[in-house]
Amino acid sequence: MEFRAQLAVAATPLAALWLARSGDNVIARDLAATRAALAAVPLTALQLAPPLARRIEGFGLRRVGELLALPRASLGARLGKPFVIDLARALGEIPDPQTCFVFPERFEQGLELPAPVDAAPVLLFAARRLIAALAGWLAARNSAVREIEWLIDHGHGRTTPLPLAFSAPVYRTERIERVLKERLDTLSLSASALALRLCARQIAPREARSHALFDGGGQRQEALAELMDRLVARLGPAAVQGLACHADHRPELASRSEPGPSAFRLSEMPSRPLWLVEPPEALREARGRPQCGGELALAAGPERIEAGWWDGGDARRDYFIAIDSAGRWLWIFRDPRPPGGWFLHGIFS
Repeated sequence: MEFRAQLAVAATPLAALWLARSGDNVIARDLAATRAALAAVPLTALQLAPPLARRIEGFGLRRVGELLALPRASLGARLGKPFVIDLARALGEIPDPQTCFVFPERFEQGLELPAPVDAAPVLLFAARRLIAALAGWLAARNSAVREIEWLIDHGHGRTTPLPLAFSAPVYRTERIERVLKERLDTLSLSASALALRLCARQIAPREARSHALFDGGGQRQEALAELMDRLVARLGPAAVQGLACHADHRPELASRSEPGPSAFRLSEMPSRPLWLVEPPEALREARGRPQCGGELALAAGPERIEAGWWDGGDARRDYFIAIDSAGRWLWIFRDPRPPGGWFLHGIFS
């Protein structure tokens, strides 16, 4: 973010701050060395209030050492007691306690634009700064975010909300930027943008994942999730459908199509073929064995599924994994109730 650090060492925190602002890389290990180092610090490093700074400049003073050479009581009478107290804190004459830093539990940060912006894609340049700040906040918390909200400020109390949702928690700046770019490319501003604000929603702990030595399933899954996020950002949540688990043991009712990226949770699905035959296809039977282009070899099963008696869709089935003569893996079941029979219900990829 193009910040530059300037270090200094002193016996008190306030003296170290003034020495760091002077930019001389001073190391003062005790109070005597600190007082000597402060004598050369320009008064501009103290960043005094403009009225006080002009008053001191009117006295012809330019450096801290010139101030220290004057009687402390006279300084207090002319410049005020708070300024004299700051000098005493810097010199170690009175305690200089510091407030402990408390890490913010919620991320919300704004940025005023240097000039009004009329085209939404131009906002991406300024947004990168807020995204970088969010990434640092997430890294410090070892967290990821599933939803964020941008607020585009047009002035006079007018704002344009721009929510972004992700199919899985994210923390990488480049992925957030790409999804935001898709939204901004299709957004028309109702008025000139004067400022941006970024708020983080739905913070989740970052999942520890092992990385594949070569291109493994983890990278492919992440690439697929990013593609879905970009499609939703460009086309809208209603244009992208995903599968979500549904609490029902009947395979045809165990998943549902839902809009938006939050519906993609295939890792929660049980071990089932995604290609279901609806309605189930009746199979021939010869000598008690199911047939589908020849006799099927039963590889696993049975798995009994009984459900639906409460809603009129009573199902009682014994499922098997079968292999046909072409090597396809099929999901078949036998209905134990009269008239019985074998049925093809799914095909494994």
